[in-house]
Amino acid sequence: MGMRHRMARVVGRLVRWGLHDVLHRNASQLPGRIALAIDPAFIASRRQVIRQGSIVVCGTNGKTTTTNMLAASLEAQGWRVLCNRDGANMAAGVASALLGKGPVDWAVMETDELSTPHVVPSLQPTYLVLLNLFRDQLDRAGEIDHVQDVIAQSLVDSLHTTLVACGDDPLCMGVAERVSGQGTPVLAFGMGQSLGLAPERVPEARFCQRCGTELGYAFRTYAQLGRFACPACGFATPELDFCATHADVGASGVSLDVACDKGPDGPDAWHVHTSLGGAYMAYNLLAVVSAASLAGANALCAQQAIDSYAPANGRLQHFAIDAREVVLNLAKNPTGLNQNLSMLALDERRKELLVIINDDYNDGRDISWIWDVDFERLAQDDAVATVMAAGHRANDLQVRLKYAGVAAPIVDDVAQALEAVACLPTECPLYVLTNYSALWPAKAELEGMVAHHG
Repeated sequence: MGMRHRMARVVGRLVRWGLHDVLHRNASQLPGRIALAIDPAFIASRRQVIRQGSIVVCGTNGKTTTTNMLAASLEAQGWRVLCNRDGANMAAGVASALLGKGPVDWAVMETDELSTPHVVPSLQPTYLVLLNLFRDQLDRAGEIDHVQDVIAQSLVDSLHTTLVACGDDPLCMGVAERVSGQGTPVLAFGMGQSLGLAPERVPEARFCQRCGTELGYAFRTYAQLGRFACPACGFATPELDFCATHADVGASGVSLDVACDKGPDGPDAWHVHTSLGGAYMAYNLLAVVSAASLAGANALCAQQAIDSYAPANGRLQHFAIDAREVVLNLAKNPTGLNQNLSMLALDERRKELLVIINDDYNDGRDISWIWDVDFERLAQDDAVATVMAAGHRANDLQVRLKYAGVAAPIVDDVAQALEAVACLPTECPLYVLTNYSALWPAKAELEGMVAHHG
């Protein structure tokens, strides 16, 4: 361990102490940014404190929830785990998490897709879990084929990493195609059955990753995910190493059985469930089971961790304001918002909806993606009493909703939205859906209301 690494660790920990313990501010990125400025090889140097291995979780949607559930599953096994639980998923956030004291058994790190070149070759993870790929932040990330190339090159540069990819996603399998021929082992997880949900439009991957022919589907779970096959060249959902069956996705949550064929102790069968809903949550659970099984955890510990998981980062976080339930969730791209609308449809209660769209740097200035959201379904849902728009691009959102046949008044914030629906019974929940930069202000506003009213 060199002098530069020791200095980076000492200074980084000092900055973290000052931010977190003295100023009571978020310390998820700046300590790591300073550590990397002192020692650019800091992430690679910290591998020596990890005894068993590391897991990187990557993909467009679901990274934070999956990462936190997975880390908790390994901790329930009795292992010490380093994890960037707050979702700071660029190199600085990973470095900040690695400032934690070692030795540890596992590191579980969420990583932004475009940050994989700065994290994966340095960390050399045992597994990279690739959840899904959708269009997101187009003016930063570009088109999906660029994102695929970045992830694939990161894997090729990490010689001992196994890719654990969603076999139901043609775009994830496109990454697998790129790397399998270059020596990267590939394992796949997916659904062994239809989820029985109404299909959505497929804007992301209608065409084969090999030859460009339009894909066919035996069933589709959501967006482009499902049992797919190219009629021309044979590109298709692979044989699944982790296959979910008896899946139930409803208003009460998600449950599924998973056949795990690749665990260190041989084939095993797991049953897991959560009160959190949505088709995307079924895939999050499946990814957690796949990675936890590979790491050597058992089903009981994983279920204990899932049961105790309480969202506190704005992802499906619940608040009670003057006896009204408020549900906050991230919706940062067309697929994410469409899945949130599907979640609303599963809630048969009368309800209100507030959508907040900003266009800050971490959102992307280009918000044309809102025209790919199926807002038209709101006009057909009598259970949605009120829809409101907010954020820097509230006017654009209001226009989009008007074309969907939905009249959406503009409000300034969550408090004004609650005032607007105060005349409705408190049994009607308010759903607040936000993109990146709007999430934390909305969360802080709701926490302030809880503290004030509590």
